[in-house]
Amino acid sequence: MSLPSYVLGNLEGRIRALDSELAQRYPGDRSGQPIHTAYVSAAEADAGLPGQWGAAAIELAAGHGELLTELGGAQALARTRTMLGARPIQDLRLDFEDGYGTRADEVEDRDAVRAGAVLAALPEQVRSRGIRTKGLTPAEWGRSVRTLEKVLEGAGGVPPGFVFTLPKIRAAEQAEAAVLLCQAMESAHGLPERSLRFELQIESPQAVIAADGTATVARAIALSAGRCTGLHYGTYDYSAACGIAPQFQSLEHPVADHAKAVMQAAAAQTGVWVCDGSTQVLPIGSDVQVREALARHYRLVTRSLERGYYQGWDMGAGHLVTRWLATIAFYRSALEVAAPRIGRYLERSGGAVVDEPATAQALATVVLRGLDCGAIEADEVTALTPAATVEVLRQLRERKIPAL
Repeated sequence: MSLPSYVLGNLEGRIRALDSELAQRYPGDRSGQPIHTAYVSAAEADAGLPGQWGAAAIELAAGHGELLTELGGAQALARTRTMLGARPIQDLRLDFEDGYGTRADEVEDRDAVRAGAVLAALPEQVRSRGIRTKGLTPAEWGRSVRTLEKVLEGAGGVPPGFVFTLPKIRAAEQAEAAVLLCQAMESAHGLPERSLRFELQIESPQAVIAADGTATVARAIALSAGRCTGLHYGTYDYSAACGIAPQFQSLEHPVADHAKAVMQAAAAQTGVWVCDGSTQVLPIGSDVQVREALARHYRLVTRSLERGYYQGWDMGAGHLVTRWLATIAFYRSALEVAAPRIGRYLERSGGAVVDEPATAQALATVVLRGLDCGAIEADEVTALTPAATVEVLRQLRERKIPAL
């Protein structure tokens, strides 16, 4: 090169430093995301809850088989029934905030200790579990810290897959405060270093866009020191804060789409999962009301999946039916499209659609998500594309060229 060596050396140093910083901030997507988070008041905490919800969901599905078959297909419904019996809840959050309310300190202390014992006793099929505390606000932070301590006391440590959800986020620095809380808690109670993780609940406009126009949620992730595992959208608090009339508040309202798009962009390639919000409509009431609620939730879950939100809130056993049905139908449909294209990509055979490595990565990722949640089986993938083993799919996800 004709440029002076000192210029080239300086340029190389800058490039390498920047690349190292980017690698730290954006380590890549993290596998294992649950399809939902089931929320229940901590006052109702019970280690038998997954089985109870599963049994209720199976009963509901049995009474509406024709509608559910029409929505998702017979094959997806059969697999849904299996999942409802084997592992109905993938992620459970015991709520000490809006779903719990304000109670006497001795009552919340008692419920927190019991909640910790419940979390520790949950079956391993519940791959992640935790609590939603009250917010780190001047009025509530003391109660939030005390509840977290009592839960860990009741659990005898940090339960497997434990995470706590922080609501009412309005400033990025609240994530920094959460990091300090985790460090102090680990030190004070002799917990393993970095064993405490948290999610940020995005339920105010200030959590999306700050007063200076920056994306609060992006700064919050950066200030979380790698402890933030997810961003959860709060449908109704966010809609109300934006001035949306109650009858139009929904996770498909334009203000919701905007907030989640910002969350999605901020979390992309950071390893932080984005979780969609909830619907307050449960399949309860007359037969017509139940059918309408089932169809509505199925549509909303499908809509979220199509937009890349692979997790959402479920507020009752009735939501499990259409959560699983829509999720399974989505991934089985995705497999039919992805498998042939993966095959052509691996064979370099071309065709009407010319896929690039980034597209092959996306195709492999959606199939791996389907495998992870149980919507499809590995032999179903190789039946369509023999070369697409799980290992090959993982290599494609990492944008490596498989050695076939």
